[in-house]
Amino acid sequence: MKRQLVAAFGCGSLFAIGLSVSGMTNPSKVLGFLDFFGRWDPTLAFVMMAAVATHAVLYQMITRRSAPVFAAAFSIPKQRGIDGPLVLGSALFGVGWGLSGFCPGPVVTSLASGGQSALSFTLGMVAGMAAYGLLQRQWRGRATAIAART
Repeated sequence: MKRQLVAAFGCGSLFAIGLSVSGMTNPSKVLGFLDFFGRWDPTLAFVMMAAVATHAVLYQMITRRSAPVFAAAFSIPKQRGIDGPLVLGSALFGVGWGLSGFCPGPVVTSLASGGQSALSFTLGMVAGMAAYGLLQRQWRGRATAIAART
């Protein structure tokens, strides 16, 4: 368990450093990337392409193993389809990113700077996650009640 925590901390730290160095924690840099019809800043496209390329190569290498280093088995999502919650979640993510310049990973890194905008976004994000959790429990409860009646 201790090795897992050390590995998780190391991976998280490396991720945070990468986000900072790439400019992903700077909302004005992100908003400049999203401003296609104004003063578009394409530099984050290169960051994203490098991340996708790195993931593509390492995913193929790592999943050839029989199991991960710190777990008994891989936990790879089985669902491949596009459904309503996925589309809604993606849309909300995009709107939040476009309005604020923050997305969930970089905003956690940005909290270290003590900026008000990072804190406000994080509080809103946590409130949204909590609201979704409550709604999901309600939906499941209704579905269970309906199934019990039939």
